[in-house]
Amino acid sequence: EGVNLPVEVWRVVLAYLPLPELGRCSLVCRAWRELILSLDNTRWRQLCLGLPECPRHPNWPSRPHLEPSSWREALRQHAIASRTWSRHAHPELQPSACLHLFRRRKERRVWQVGSGLELETLRGALGVAGSYDRVVLHPGVYEEQAELVLKVPVEVVGLGRLGDVALLVSLEQQCPTARLSNLVFMPAWFSTVVYKTSSGHVQLDNCNFEGAQLQIRGPGTCHARFCSFSQGSSTHFLGVALSLLDSCDFSGSDSASVTVEGAPATERNWACKHLAALARITTSWTSPGSGSPAGDTLGGHSGATQPPEATITLEDWSKGETESRRRGGGGGGEEGVCQDTVIDDGWSDSAPSDEEEEEEEGKGEEGSGQGNNSLNYRLAHSHHGLSHLLRPNQDVSPDFPSLTPEVRTLTEELQRDPGAQALIETVQGCVLRRCLFRDGKGGVHVCNHGNARLEGNVFRALTYAVRCIQNATIVMLRNEVCECRASGVFLRLSSQGLIADNNIHSNGEAGLDIRKGADPIILCNRIHSGLRSGIVVLGNGRGSIRSNQIYNNKEAGVYILFNGNPVVSGNHIFQGQAAGIAVNENGRGVIVENVIRENQWGGADIRRGGDPVLRNNYICHGYSDGVVVGERGRGLIEGNHIYSNKGCGVWLMSSSLPQLLGNYITHNRMYGLAVFCRKDPDGGGTREGGQEGGGRGGGQENFHEEGELLAWEGDLDSEDERLSARRSISTALVEGNCISRNGAVGLYVKSSEPLNVVANLVNGNRGAGVAVLQSGQLTRLVANCVHGNGRGGVTVERECRVELRGNGVYDNGGHGVSFRGDGQVVENDVVGNRGYGIRLTDSADVKVLRNRVQPVQGCGIAVLGPAKAVVHDNLVFQGHPGNVKPPLHRDPGNIGGALRNNSVTCSSAPPWVLENPPPRPLSDRPSSLPPSSSCHPSHFAISMTTRITATVESGCHNNGSIFCTIL
Repeated sequence: EGVNLPVEVWRVVLAYLPLPELGRCSLVCRAWRELILSLDNTRWRQLCLGLPECPRHPNWPSRPHLEPSSWREALRQHAIASRTWSRHAHPELQPSACLHLFRRRKERRVWQVGSGLELETLRGALGVAGSYDRVVLHPGVYEEQAELVLKVPVEVVGLGRLGDVALLVSLEQQCPTARLSNLVFMPAWFSTVVYKTSSGHVQLDNCNFEGAQLQIRGPGTCHARFCSFSQGSSTHFLGVALSLLDSCDFSGSDSASVTVEGAPATERNWACKHLAALARITTSWTSPGSGSPAGDTLGGHSGATQPPEATITLEDWSKGETESRRRGGGGGGEEGVCQDTVIDDGWSDSAPSDEEEEEEEGKGEEGSGQGNNSLNYRLAHSHHGLSHLLRPNQDVSPDFPSLTPEVRTLTEELQRDPGAQALIETVQGCVLRRCLFRDGKGGVHVCNHGNARLEGNVFRALTYAVRCIQNATIVMLRNEVCECRASGVFLRLSSQGLIADNNIHSNGEAGLDIRKGADPIILCNRIHSGLRSGIVVLGNGRGSIRSNQIYNNKEAGVYILFNGNPVVSGNHIFQGQAAGIAVNENGRGVIVENVIRENQWGGADIRRGGDPVLRNNYICHGYSDGVVVGERGRGLIEGNHIYSNKGCGVWLMSSSLPQLLGNYITHNRMYGLAVFCRKDPDGGGTREGGQEGGGRGGGQENFHEEGELLAWEGDLDSEDERLSARRSISTALVEGNCISRNGAVGLYVKSSEPLNVVANLVNGNRGAGVAVLQSGQLTRLVANCVHGNGRGGVTVERECRVELRGNGVYDNGGHGVSFRGDGQVVENDVVGNRGYGIRLTDSADVKVLRNRVQPVQGCGIAVLGPAKAVVHDNLVFQGHPGNVKPPLHRDPGNIGGALRNNSVTCSSAPPWVLENPPPRPLSDRPSSLPPSSSCHPSHFAISMTTRITATVESGCHNNGSIFCTIL
């Protein structure tokens, strides 16, 4: 008849069975087993919470509101842990194995202790108890005036609820094992150490420590479960090979709650193998690194940022692009962010220059007749040396959605890094799991070669969460570190370890602080909503920082200074309120393959001796500049995608000496690359908005508050100055970059320092291709392609020293080359530009030699006003048939110009072609030219780019780049 009962009725009946009977029923058949397992949220939950030795929730203390994945499994873990302490029961030696079968098992005695009972004191009970006996303390306070010694294995249990039995004692364990449960420990009058052992194993279940200290010395071991340490209580582990603190609550500490000191003892006691098995049991609740615990919002406490998954659309970044870019031009709201990127120099690329006004006068005569007809008369130049950069760039969206890499998972990172995997498998020492650290000074302090492993803990409202120093090793997995008044995790003095899959947020200082030779592996963490930086690396700190999400921090996402030298790769650094990555004060580092987006200041900010390698990053959608290299900044900036930033793509200060190689600088709202003299005497060293360019990048003013700067400077080693000079170059190098479709000038130069610009594609920018407004020392433009820009190709203003050699200047909206300064224009191809080919005017003092020029509607080469020009051996092709202006023109009043040996090709049978050599810039030395030392290196500029970028890290840059040496 019972077979026909509904399942619901069976569940009601089976819910009355005790634990042994449930186990027997589960062995009857498969159907009964499934029926027993279905009682997880009813009978199994009741049994788990009803354990007399540990009645607390399995997820106490950090997340008691979360249900465990299985109450039955939680009960099983309780049972396994409860039996661990007694597994050392040594049977008496027997003369033979046969007699061992008939040995009688010794029965455990239970001693009742309390007022009015046979035994009234704990000392008396321990004096008569035998091995593995049980001592039950009835409610009351037990105080001893001298230290108690445990000489035989014993179990001490408090009767009643937790708090009914209090011990004011100091216990020293000298036996192999002991267990204490349901007790409150308070310090005796003569010592704050309430329990210590140096050889045996102690198990603590459901105990409270109030103002007391637990002390374990290796090879002794400890297993504490569901214990509370309050009112300044702490645990001290010295040289432990393995101990386990599981689901404990630490609060109100005066120093570190848990201190792990000393290298693990080589000698192991009997409990290590059992503790190792318990330590391998995985946590049953959702990890804080992947879940969304209460109070952990993507925006932290500010709540004002977008979620990490949100991306800025192209429409968001195109708003206001038609508004005035003049200095002081209006525009509020969103456009106000861009205004402090405009250079205060009285020069605007949005307003036509004098020569462009002349061009505008002829528009009515040209009409639309220029149209396609003029294309038939233009010289073909599509197969020049940088043409391969034009074609793929035409169709690329400025959002680059398919190119931006996703952050790797922890599993993927561990598969790629055997060293990190080995740390997970080998580092044990003191294991803390599912503990809560709150409302105190310190969480965990690991020092002097100590080992610790932290899994699934919560650190909240402390001064600091974790300190790891003095060659210590730590493994942190799936912890939450939040609301610390100082840094969350602090590593120094050659410490190391693995910090992975943690949620580190809302801390008063940096989320992670790495210094003094510390070298951790930091993987797949969420580091966000900090009141300062996400990660700080300084004082010769190192580290491998990979695949983290670092966002919404008030200062730099990653801040490197004072010879910090980490590897930062594969991270997503976004929505920060300052720079994405800041490298300052002789900081170094290798920064590769990161996605740095939507930061308020520069995506990467380098200054004051900062000298990183910035390679293959995606720096995009920033509210200011993409990359800022401030005064005395250095670095190798190579192969980055810098796009859709509201300011400039790259901003270089005077006295900075970076190497920009092979970057894609596209679709930025302001200049593509701006080289700017911050020390300009006319006050042009500040951007609109009243902030200096140097003050916006790394936020060093905020970092150098009183006290913190002194603390950081104390970490400097004597070798810092030597290390800061690892790359000495004397001239900034801009080589092999694609500067395309930016909202203003492609390359803007206003500097008093020398500059080499080699083999770059400057294409499709809204303003001029290259504008040199100030050049106190020589600016060299060699083997570049300046193509299709909205205004002039190359503009050189008064009192500038510029050399143009081997460039191709094609199809720009204004004059090809407009020169008002001093220098040379040698062996360039200037073809298809809307205005003059080469225009020399004002106080220009220039040599124009061996160029090939074809204007569309203006003069080929024009010498105007008082310009001093030597124009020799140039080849000028006829432009549009309707062009009435002379191919070569010199003002009648000009007495400083000399035009000799120039050729004008006027043929009625086009097309002509650019050959011998082919269109510039050249990809290799032309075969028709004999090898000669007199041949200028522009002939083989592009072919040398690969060699430079391949050898720059191996030491070639120590003597300057190849181009710097040749030029």
